Amino acid sequence: MRRPLGRLRIIGGEYRSRLIDFDAEAGVRPTPDRVRQTVFDWLTPMIDGSSVLDLFAGSGALGLEAVSRGAAQASFVETGAKQAEDIRAAIGKLNAGSRCEVVRGDGISFLRGTQNRYEIVFVDPPYDSPLLASTLANLPTVLKQMNRIYLEWPKGKPPVLPAGYSLLKEKAAGQVSYGLFTYAPPGELQP
Repeated sequence: MRRPLGRLRIIGGEYRSRLIDFDAEAGVRPTPDRVRQTVFDWLTPMIDGSSVLDLFAGSGALGLEAVSRGAAQASFVETGAKQAEDIRAAIGKLNAGSRCEVVRGDGISFLRGTQNRYEIVFVDPPYDSPLLASTLANLPTVLKQMNRIYLEWPKGKPPVLPAGYSLLKEKAAGQVSYGLFTYAPPGELQP
């Protein structure tokens, strides 16, 4: 049975099988279940107790999945008022408010202004936007030394990575490619 448009399921951890709503009418496209399962299989060694940033959060699916699986703290950054409100509502429904913050605003401005540092960052800006290059340029300032960065991109159009980023794992599903990366300043060993 298919879930109604605008509803997704947490697939693992404490909130497994809980449903949350998102703004499908605005074009929000959550990361599909099978992709989330793969990504969190990759992240299993690091997720427990980590601090997570869900940048360009949209539905908040990735950050909420991380919290469900044991992340200590998650920040969700989203420009859309309705999307940010839906994420807040989902956090309330899951009773996860003590571990989550929702910031309504621009992702690049957030990266430039926050003092927080993160082990895991989910980066999924709207396709065909110039945000990915600027995000990758500004992201190192918020990363802890041991870090993992999840990226999605249109299949066949891999991102151009600045110096210091290394691909760890990559897969494709339908028209989307996705991968797990790490960052270390050029000249330093990768974590």
